[in-house]
Amino acid sequence: MAEGFRKRKKVCQLCAGKTVNYKDVDILKKYTKPNGAISSTRMNGNCKLHQRYVANEVKKARFMG
Repeated sequence: MAEGFRKRKKVCQLCAGKTVNYKDVDILKKYTKPNGAISSTRMNGNCKLHQRYVANEVKKARFMG
């Protein structure tokens, strides 16, 4: 990397007070890839707790149709 350049650490959006619901498609799209797979924690910047919560909500939305 170039000298003087530091990568900024992503902050968990859900720790900041945002919530995810299986009915809110726009927010769920943010945490999934175009093929429907759930994005990794490194990609979306969620903490471990909220990544599990997002994964459960995405799976619930898939099941509901």
